[in-house]
Amino acid sequence: MTKSELIARLAELNPHLYQRDVERIVATIFDEITDALARGDRVELRGFGAFSVKQRDSRVGRNPRTGDAVPVGEKKVPYFKTGKQLRERLN
Repeated sequence: MTKSELIARLAELNPHLYQRDVERIVATIFDEITDALARGDRVELRGFGAFSVKQRDSRVGRNPRTGDAVPVGEKKVPYFKTGKQLRERLN
């Protein structure tokens, strides 16, 4: 499901809301999750899962074309762990 499909589905399920309002709501939710992760906070949505940021240490990688060693710097990556209810619903 893409973001535009999510907006269309929510607008369909909530006919009392304008599409532009649904777009603003979805954008605000995603922006808040992004801002919280940028601050290093953890975002937990009960029954769905938790978003957090993990630190990857620097390492030596390989250039796949030449096989030469290439230094890869440390970086932060987003991480999502599914909630128990979501896992149970999928299985």
